[in-house]
Amino acid sequence: MACMPKSAEDVLKLIKENNLGWVDLQFTDLPGRLHHITIPSTDVELESFKSGFGKLDGSSIRGFTEIFESDMVLMPLAETASLIPWSPGVMRILTDVYWGGGKGRFERDPRGVANTAEKFQQDRGYKSFFGPELEFFLFDKVDLDVATPQSGTGYKVHARESPWDNSGSFMIRYKEGYYPAPPVDKLMDVRVEIVDTLVKYFGFTIEATHHEVATAGQGEIDFRFSTLTDTADKVQTLKYVTKNIAAKHGLTATFMPKPIYGDNGTGMHTHFSLWSNEGKNLMFDPNDEYAEISQIGRYVIGGILHHARALSAIASPSVNSYRRLVPGFEAPVYTAWSKGNRSAIIRVPSYFRGIEKAKRIEYRAPDPSCNPYLLFSAVLMAAMDGVNRKIDPGNPVDENIYHLTPEKRREKGIRELPRSLDEALDELESDKEFLKPVFSNSIIDTYIDLKRQEAKTMQMYPHPMELYYYLDS
Repeated sequence: MACMPKSAEDVLKLIKENNLGWVDLQFTDLPGRLHHITIPSTDVELESFKSGFGKLDGSSIRGFTEIFESDMVLMPLAETASLIPWSPGVMRILTDVYWGGGKGRFERDPRGVANTAEKFQQDRGYKSFFGPELEFFLFDKVDLDVATPQSGTGYKVHARESPWDNSGSFMIRYKEGYYPAPPVDKLMDVRVEIVDTLVKYFGFTIEATHHEVATAGQGEIDFRFSTLTDTADKVQTLKYVTKNIAAKHGLTATFMPKPIYGDNGTGMHTHFSLWSNEGKNLMFDPNDEYAEISQIGRYVIGGILHHARALSAIASPSVNSYRRLVPGFEAPVYTAWSKGNRSAIIRVPSYFRGIEKAKRIEYRAPDPSCNPYLLFSAVLMAAMDGVNRKIDPGNPVDENIYHLTPEKRREKGIRELPRSLDEALDELESDKEFLKPVFSNSIIDTYIDLKRQEAKTMQMYPHPMELYYYLDS
């Protein structure tokens, strides 16, 4: 297990003991991408952890500032410092983002939203825990043809496990990739190196890693649940480590929701529980016969279901996300809840009974292209809105929702999730008040504008399959 620094003094000691020459300062932009700048370790002093580093031009970062207000400060977080094993002599530290000129915390720093959400719940007597399950693909190579979009675009995925790239050895058929043992699972060693690195260098507690359902190298890594901001930090770290270890092996790691037609997409099922500050799981009721879920737990579910369509804009934030959210590929499409039904957007895991600390819900809509700081904060606000307003989630649905007729779904009060990013953004624009205690108007409006532009840009490109279907029109 890695010995993570606790203080600025610990960081300076780690730099000296390991003779480090460089420190990599990292932060997350509004859409959720990780950015970095590398500085000499000699520039890092005790005072640096109070004053920060004036190293950021905010006008060059999506969702941050205009060119006339671009000087920004990166404030290092000592507890996130760690060695980078693939870059000898380099330390990595996550940072908070501040305005320049002593004007305080930058309101569109996603990590700042997460900090505000945690304070908001604490002031009201609550504490929450999050446990995301990150899925991803490991491809051998991806050929992209986008240099001259006027004459056509295209791509080709190369993957050693896939039916289309197999050279006579074991392959994984479509939708048959769940838990196959090596040598059918050809990427186990890479995944083990990823989780080993997360444990030894970045302080993770890993619960499992395995091959997922899809062919072509789909995997999953699950780590121990934690508090809101810490879990979001870990999501960004896991993606960073996975991509770098994959690159070391000549592979391309992607957390894109739906890179392959005809097989399961990539999700980030997120486990959530709400506790009191005194350490009681408020969602657990041993006397509930259905799923040991308390009335507060039901209100939590009610809040998330009530705001599910608006949450889609944050949980499923890309145009590609909505190619994943279709029936038949284990991705949720309908707003319902159940204790074991994976066609519902919310599942109450019920592997065992009588275990208070294990009682939680699984929110199955998110995918890992999201910004985790915004997602977890939004989920918390939806849950707390459900508790505050005592929103009834309705009865659980213990049948395959995909097989219900539209009439049956209407009878049960089951709605559909948005079918496109634009539709999800419409929902967020009309249902955003529940976010307001934590999300400023500035961050919501800027986020919507960025995503509107993304959707508009993608709409302008003819799809290769459109030529297949419509060329003879």
